Amino acid sequence: MTDPWFALRRFTQARIALGRAGHAVPTQALLDFQLAHARARDAVHFPWNVERFAEDLRAMRLESLILRTPIRSRGEYLRRPDRGRMLDTESRRRLDDLNGGDPDVALIVTNGLSSTAVERHGLSLLKTVVTCYRSRRIRFGPIALVENGRVALSDEIGFALGARVAVIIVGERPGLSAADSLGIYLTYAPRPGNTDAQRNCISNIRPPEGLSYETAAAKLIYLTEEAMRRRISGVGLKDEQDTVLPPSPEPPELER
Repeated sequence: MTDPWFALRRFTQARIALGRAGHAVPTQALLDFQLAHARARDAVHFPWNVERFAEDLRAMRLESLILRTPIRSRGEYLRRPDRGRMLDTESRRRLDDLNGGDPDVALIVTNGLSSTAVERHGLSLLKTVVTCYRSRRIRFGPIALVENGRVALSDEIGFALGARVAVIIVGERPGLSAADSLGIYLTYAPRPGNTDAQRNCISNIRPPEGLSYETAAAKLIYLTEEAMRRRISGVGLKDEQDTVLPPSPEPPELER
């Protein structure tokens, strides 16, 4: 009799119907597991080249601002999540001296728990998001690039810039089937002390296996506009779109 689990394997990346060799899994399944585990560890410990990322943004004619947390190593980042939720003194001073112009959105990128995700998908996702924001005339300031940041860091940056909404793109915690997933967190009226209940999340952005850049950007545009219109985010704001915007064949040239 055919095991129905084998038919289900094509619908999921979860490790089901692996088979067995005696009392253990087959060698190939074991090797696949070890490879996935190694990729997840690499994603966590791999450093993010934030300077090169900023150069790539300049090539796209996008202004960026490199900020830092007090974290100085990936080991410290893992041991002290609280220090990843704040800027260091110099970065705070730079933000205080910056005339942000009270943008609608403070856009932030951090490698979070997966530098692999930001390196692989960050630029393409940003390009799509920026194109959509400009098409809806949503103003954003310089894109803040922060190595070793946590989601709550968006409150401090958004508040300092006087933004109505803070949006942070972050490398998500890698799993054994996805080491390169990006997440987007949106918070209306960002300020220190906000809780996760006041945020909306769009996760698993990693085409082709996960959400496409276009789908993620469409959801973000909807949530951004609804957050500004209704002055809420988090548990009070739901994604009630009837449809998802189709992907554009070719994004227009980005200009400031």
